[in-house]
Amino acid sequence: MATFAYNKEALANLKIEDTSLLDRLVDFNSARAAHLKKDHSQRDKRMSLSEAIATYVQDGDICTDTGFAYVRTPLQSYFEIMRQGKKGLQFIGSPNTNQSYMINFGVCAYSHNSYIGAEMRGSDRNYSRQLKAGKVKILSEWSHGAMAQGFKAAQLGSPGVFSKQLLASDIIRYNPYVKVMQNPMRDDPDPVVFIPALYPDVTIIHVHACDKNGNARIYGPAVNDIAIAAAARKVIITAEEIVPEIDIRYNNKGVVIPFVYVDAVVELPFGAVPGNMPGCYYWSRQWWEKAMRYATLTDENMAEFMRNWVFDCRDQYDFVEKLGGARWVAKARRLTKTTEYDNEDEGYDYSYQPYTLNKDTDIYY
Repeated sequence: MATFAYNKEALANLKIEDTSLLDRLVDFNSARAAHLKKDHSQRDKRMSLSEAIATYVQDGDICTDTGFAYVRTPLQSYFEIMRQGKKGLQFIGSPNTNQSYMINFGVCAYSHNSYIGAEMRGSDRNYSRQLKAGKVKILSEWSHGAMAQGFKAAQLGSPGVFSKQLLASDIIRYNPYVKVMQNPMRDDPDPVVFIPALYPDVTIIHVHACDKNGNARIYGPAVNDIAIAAAARKVIITAEEIVPEIDIRYNNKGVVIPFVYVDAVVELPFGAVPGNMPGCYYWSRQWWEKAMRYATLTDENMAEFMRNWVFDCRDQYDFVEKLGGARWVAKARRLTKTTEYDNEDEGYDYSYQPYTLNKDTDIYY
């Protein structure tokens, strides 16, 4: 059994007494064992979302937040995790936006943070409230870049990387995993930060297209998802569409995740709703505004909001109907293509009715 030498100042600052909570994220031996045990054959891995979550997401797992905040993020998969009542997960991501609302239902209990919030839609008051109430415990603080380097080190099979990323930052004092060391290639004083390889238990990555074997295509920035797919012990791919293997073989533009990493493939149109899926649909600005400006105000508001949008929905199709059905789909597709200059934008009206506490039109398109 591996033992780990953590940053003692960070352990004290974060008041972490049970260091076993930290071990799996940096345990190369158990990650390697999981990777070697995985069936790497080229086979049909298709299953339903409910089956994939039930099979591969276990209570207490370290789960990544993939995509970026609300762009190509597997939001509908997170909602299914909530519906299945998974408990005690650790969430890590760059950013880590979507852990917040899961805390209220006991799904997320531990947090490896880089950023939480929804940018111009508002700060996340819910996370702050849950943290102060002891409903979630921070296990480590990161910059986006440092966390990305940890995932990349795992992808490359390296124990970690030396970096200048966190020097002169207080983040070092709140991250048990990182340490300031002398650059081994220099005789003169030259401090560097050692960032260990990071191995999450499970990741869910939403992609534009995938074949039945798990070869996945992403159009646009993959953020950290390629490295995370290589690092994670279990990988679930959800896709807007399942395409034939021959399409992947002869049209390999954007094919960035190979089948050998993947455990499950789920055909999930609208899998990133209410977020943005580049080239497919725009994010629901009103939904996020209501989430940040209304739901985060109180625990009661959050419970009501999530009951309506998660627990009263069977799947992503029920969710889309609540947003406005075909009208929302048409508007969201037009918006994303216009912003990407894929159709005529001259004379197009980008305005919408913002959500405010004093004016809730209950219109999401």
